[in-house]
Parts: sequence; C-alpha cells; structure tokens
Amino acid sequence: MNQDGERSKVPEVTLVFWLIKILATTLGETGGDAVSMSMDLGYAVSSFIFIGIFVVAVTAQISAKAFHPWLYWLVVIATTTAGTTMADFADRSLGIGYPGGASLLFLLLMLSLLVWYRSTGSISVNTVATPKIETFYWVAILFSQTLGTALGDWMADSNGLGYQGGALVFAAGLAVIAAAYVGTSISRTLLFWSAFILTRPLGATLGDWLDKPLDEGGLGISRFYATAILAAVIVACVVFLPQRAGSYAGKPDTKRA
Repeated sequence: MNQDGERSKVPEVTLVFWLIKILATTLGETGGDAVSMSMDLGYAVSSFIFIGIFVVAVTAQISAKAFHPWLYWLVVIATTTAGTTMADFADRSLGIGYPGGASLLFLLLMLSLLVWYRSTGSISVNTVATPKIETFYWVAILFSQTLGTALGDWMADSNGLGYQGGALVFAAGLAVIAAAYVGTSISRTLLFWSAFILTRPLGATLGDWLDKPLDEGGLGISRFYATAILAAVIVACVVFLPQRAGSYAGKPDTKRA
C-alpha cells in the first residue's frame, strides 16, 4: 500500500503467475474455437459474445477495491477467448491473412502502450492501482492476447512447423527472456510485456495441438473436453498455489524494478 492507500490490483509476477497465464491462454484457444467452430457460431458472433463477457468481467475487476485472484484470472481468460475469435475474424473473415492480421494487431498494441505511457509516464505493472491505469492495462492485454493468437496461427500454419514445432519456437523465446531476466539489467517492464505476448502464441499452438484432428498433427481431443480439463487445472492452481497482490511502485519502472 502506498501513502495514498492505493494497492496493486494485479498479482505478483512469479512462476505461478506464468504457469496460470499459459494455461489460461491455452484454454482461450480451445474455448474460443469450441464456440466459433464446434458450435458453428462463426468468428463475428463469437467475438461479440466474448467481448461482452470481457466487458462485464473487466468492469467488476476495475471496480474492485483489492486484488481478487478469481476475478483477475476470469478477466484474463475472457481476453484469451475474445483474442482467439477476434484474431481469427481478422485473419480469415476480413481476408487480410496472418501477416496482415499480426501487423495490424501489433500496431494496435504498440499504440495502446504508447497512449498509456504518454498519459502516466510508465507502462509498468507495478503501477496498476487506479481505475485509469488499470483500464490501460486491460486494453493492452486484450490487444496482446489477440496478437498472440495471430502469431501462433501464423507460425504453425504458414511456416511448416506444425503445432508442436510452433510451441517449441515460442517456448525457446520465453527461455531467452527468462535468461535475460536473470543475467542482464534489461528493463523488467520490457521483459514482462515481451513474455506476456509470447505466452499467448505458446498457448495458441498448444491448444491447437490438443484439439486438432490426428491427420492435421493434433491429438484429436474434443474442444469441450480440453477446455474443461484446462479450466479444472486452473481452478486447482488458484486454490492450491495462493497468489498475492504485486508490490505498488507508484512511479516509472527502472531497469532493475
């Protein structure tokens, strides 16, 4: 808590945080595809549904006075499912393809971070304690989740790597970021957002690997079963691996912050 009584509204960034984040992004892929493809609602209708869920959940999150793990991860899952259907809508329904969709989403993410930085002087998660900053935070997360879906599909479908190969590429990228965190003084804010973006395509390729047919390189697990299993694992993690609110810095991040 800072001198004005403000508390961080996001969890401390630990290995538990990243574990649940990867599970949530994987669920976002299977859950989003279950609604848009298995239920045959299409990308536009599914996106409308998930954006509606996101708006309700994020409004409750921003209105809350303290960090609540269940509410926080509900909003994250809402961004991953919405990100899945929104990216598929941009890539496929709009006909701009994976490169066009990824480029558009990257620009939107960079713009959201720039507006956040120009407005508050920092994009560090250590400053997320007020409704204004938290709004910037969730907008950036929504764009990052959508971008990650497009990157995952692009890597798996267009580069001949398949779902397992794509997952290995993104896992290797995360390993490089982890090494940079341990062995360098690179900005912790830059490393956080880089890792946050990369966990989404990792989850996207893992989700596709779980539910795509065997002849397409997947395991052929029902999207609904895969989603239910992932949801159960996330619930177990939240119950048995307690999290606490992150520290509140109240000022722009430094290299070692």
